[in-house]
Amino acid sequence: MQSFLELAEKRQSDRLYDERPVEKEKLERILEAARLSPSACNGQPWKIIVVDDPELKNQIADATSSKALGFNHFTKQAPIHLVIVEESTNFSSKIGGLIKGKHYPDTDLGILASHITLAATDEGLGSCVVGWLNEKKIRKLLKIPASRRVALLILLGYTSSSHRDKVRKPITDVVSYNVY
Repeated sequence: MQSFLELAEKRQSDRLYDERPVEKEKLERILEAARLSPSACNGQPWKIIVVDDPELKNQIADATSSKALGFNHFTKQAPIHLVIVEESTNFSSKIGGLIKGKHYPDTDLGILASHITLAATDEGLGSCVVGWLNEKKIRKLLKIPASRRVALLILLGYTSSSHRDKVRKPITDVVSYNVY
């Protein structure tokens, strides 16, 4: 375990993976970190589908890339795809969301994705969150009910890319105290 700031500094969106398989023990620890993610009213509105079958993984990858726009072709390289499906949340979270005009599962899935990607980094793996996807195609491939939303895909694997320096706005541009 490293300090959290070191972990946050190392975490990046990796788009180049090598052929090494991910050890089962590492995947299980990442999934446990995901399971422990907090959520509004403990609603836990998610299901994670681990796709590690090479043929199915490539079909899922095809549903995330665009020939016309020329992006996301790297998704076939990653040995594991975690398909994050939004599930129904509990009554308390639904009522709170209605009262406040918020859809709390969106926040919950963001927290889940952070837990997964940071746990992957801690395990020495690369990851990338992919939001551009053909939801209908993925639903069909994985037999996901039409009533469920495929929120995102998270790639996992050993990265072949080097660590990049983070380019971020200065803290004074993103943080203020007591007023906007």
